[in-house]
Amino acid sequence: MRIATFTQTPFQQNTRIVSCEKTNTAICIDPGERSEVVESYIRSNDLNLLAIALTHGHLDHVGGTSALHSAFPDAEIIIHPDDEELYYSLQKQPLFMGIMPEQLAMLGLDYDEPPEITRSWEDGEVFAVGELRFSVRHCPGHTRGHVVLAELAQKVVFVGDCLFENSIGRTDLPGGDHEQLLDSIRRNILSLDEDVEVHSGHGPVTTVGRERTRNPFLNGLYEIGRGRYV
Repeated sequence: MRIATFTQTPFQQNTRIVSCEKTNTAICIDPGERSEVVESYIRSNDLNLLAIALTHGHLDHVGGTSALHSAFPDAEIIIHPDDEELYYSLQKQPLFMGIMPEQLAMLGLDYDEPPEITRSWEDGEVFAVGELRFSVRHCPGHTRGHVVLAELAQKVVFVGDCLFENSIGRTDLPGGDHEQLLDSIRRNILSLDEDVEVHSGHGPVTTVGRERTRNPFLNGLYEIGRGRYV
C-alpha cells in the first residue's frame, strides 16, 4: 500500500490517494478541493483511479469531487446513502455556515454542482483495490452516513472526521450525535488492534492504541457538559 496525503482547503483537510503498488490501482479518499497537484500525482504515477471514496458529505471532504471526476470520468463516486442529501447540497453548505454568497469565491467555496453518485457504501462490504481489501464500516455520529475504511492486513484505517489525535469529530452540525459518535468509534475503530494506524481527515496520523489510552474523549477524562476534564 502506498498513501499520498495532500492537505487542502481552508479547513486543512487531508485528501489521500491510496494505491496498490502491485497493480497501480488506486482510490482517492475525500477530495477536498480542485487540485492539479492531486491530478498530476495520479497521472505521473500511472495510476488507475477506481473510485472517489467519500467518508462523508461535508464540503471540505467532497468539494473536489466534480473536478476529479471530470479528470478521471471512469472513477466511481461512492458515499453512504444517509449522506447523499448532504453531498448534493454541497453548493448550499457554506451558506448554512453563515458565509455570505459574495464571500464564496474569495474563500474558494464556490463549488460546482456535484456529479451523480455512482453507488452507495454498504456497511460490512469489502471494497477491493488491487490486492488491497477495505472493510467498510458505517460510523454515524459526525454525520448520519459517515463511514470508515479499514485495510486490516495493512493495519491502516481511514476515519474521516470520526476520530483525531486527542480529539473526536464535532457533533453540533446537522446529523451529529455525540453519544452515537462515541459508540461508533468504540465499535468500529477502538475494536481494531492497537498498532493500527489511524489516518484522520484533519491532523496527524495516530494509532488505535494511542487514542484508546490518551484521548480524553475516550478514556474517561472528559465528559461533555461538565467542563473540560472530570
